[in-house]
Amino acid sequence: MFEVGRLCVKIAGRDAGKKCVIIDVLESNHVLIDGETRRRKCNVVHLEPLDETIDISKKASHESVIAEFKKLKLNTRETKPKQKTERPRRKRKTPEQLREQREKKKEGRKKSKEVLNDVKNAGIEKKVEKEVKAKPAEEKEAKVKAAKPKVNPDKKTSI
Repeated sequence: MFEVGRLCVKIAGRDAGKKCVIIDVLESNHVLIDGETRRRKCNVVHLEPLDETIDISKKASHESVIAEFKKLKLNTRETKPKQKTERPRRKRKTPEQLREQREKKKEGRKKSKEVLNDVKNAGIEKKVEKEVKAKPAEEKEAKVKAAKPKVNPDKKTSI
């Protein structure tokens, strides 16, 4: 049923609904396809075989598949290969660059410790100042509250 040259319709995947031809039988349930679809390995479960067959050799080139599809007035998928570019390589740092990098990290740590100490010292000084200033004010407020009688605002009488 799934032999070389059999026309099929792909029923699953992103090429679903497109016609293809079997170029090679790879395993009992996998075949190599080409045509309107991408040239690739495909599971036979994802193919619906048609009645037509094409006279094509095993592992035929894409050009011969295009020629056979043109005879049947079918379109084929034509793609341009990507241009190969060389991958940029990461440059290794010299020992001097590594030493400089370590020194910068140490300086940054020292600065951050100094800043933290400054902040802590400033915070302690502010707390001490607040406590010193707050005590007399609290004592005055307590004396004033004790001296004033409490008044109910609705009845305007002393409680």
